[in-house]
Amino acid sequence: MFPKVLIANRGEIALRIHRACRDMGISTVAVHSTADSEAMHVRLADESVCIGPPAPRDSYLNIPSIIAAAELTGATAIHPGYGFLSENAEFARIIEAHNLILIGPKAQHIAMMGDKVAARQAFDEFDIPLVPGSEGAVDSLSSASRVAGELGYPVLIKAAAGGGGRGMQVASNKVELEGKFSMARREAIEAFGNGQVYIEKYLPNPRHIELQIMADSFGDVVHFGERDCSIQRRHQKILEEAPSPLISEKLRASICLRAVGAIQKLGYLGAGTLEFLYQDGEFYFIEMNTRIQVEHPVTEMITGVDLVCEQIRVAAGERLSQRQDDITFKGHAIECRINAESPVDFRPAPGQITEYHPPGGSGVRVDSALYLGYIVPQFYDSMIGKLIVHGASRNECLNRLNRSLEEFVVGGIETTLPLHKRLIRERDFINAEYDVHWLERLIKN
Repeated sequence: MFPKVLIANRGEIALRIHRACRDMGISTVAVHSTADSEAMHVRLADESVCIGPPAPRDSYLNIPSIIAAAELTGATAIHPGYGFLSENAEFARIIEAHNLILIGPKAQHIAMMGDKVAARQAFDEFDIPLVPGSEGAVDSLSSASRVAGELGYPVLIKAAAGGGGRGMQVASNKVELEGKFSMARREAIEAFGNGQVYIEKYLPNPRHIELQIMADSFGDVVHFGERDCSIQRRHQKILEEAPSPLISEKLRASICLRAVGAIQKLGYLGAGTLEFLYQDGEFYFIEMNTRIQVEHPVTEMITGVDLVCEQIRVAAGERLSQRQDDITFKGHAIECRINAESPVDFRPAPGQITEYHPPGGSGVRVDSALYLGYIVPQFYDSMIGKLIVHGASRNECLNRLNRSLEEFVVGGIETTLPLHKRLIRERDFINAEYDVHWLERLIKN
């Protein structure tokens, strides 16, 4: 096992990794920007190293500074968390070149899954169903028009190197296609430095379902079931639940078995998430994320497995701690992402925390790096915490979540807590009758 791990991230995920390491008897190194010198993960880590000024490109995306911090402190492994460098194949290669270990997948798989076209082609070969679309990247308007005509409008134009909804445009007809095609390519270049796009059939009312897998270096792969991540705004997840209230046991077993088989053929290592759109009883693969997900706690709550500890074990060359038959699913869990934003127009709302009272009680978990007096900086993602609630049934979970949201107090800044209080009381949500567009329709009303 690693004696010391460097955590190449910030906020709640950095604290989450620190806790997992300490539970395993591993020392931690926190890296931080000057804006995060008083952050909770910095205060609690065994060692800390300032790696630059507030701007992410000068700190949390500064690969030479992170590698130097690992060498300076004697850390033997680096956990990238999610975001920042977590899916950067070049970072993975540099870590290996410096005789360090990435707590994550191999560079080749990060690169493959980072290219959405290559990922589609790989999983198509593994007999995983895809959203109907172009066979590869579409490099001209004439080609885009031909593909769209074959698929039938509306179509979705997506950045090959994309994520988080950037470089993604819907074209409802041939007239719209020209402008949307150029817009998607321009956004893709600005966001990812890669203007390649591909085209998929636009599904009007799908659910967003993802499967959590873990693989070790001995060729063993297990799945931890699915999460329903359909509550979204501008392709950004707001709330997640596990298991999906829509998926039957038979359907779950079928798609999970196929996913595990595909990951085994790939020779993958570590944690990964296969993301699907689900509509009219059919699954359609859209992408694979080669990192731990923001929403991993809901899976932990229904399985009792610490996924971050499991990541660390397999990265250290150990076998998976459990076989598939050992993994059981109990009850229901829901996660609310709490952002430092206006709950009305979603403007970022950084500032100082003047009140802080997280909820508690049986089945309630809060993953957050907030504390009284902490100043939420303006330079980073607005998520400041996650409320995760578990119950024996979905109904019990909803009642517990409602109570927990009422107890949750964050003062001094605006947060999205009021939005969550509203949406979980909506009849459509209570009845699990929602799709990926439901929240945006709710907000407009």
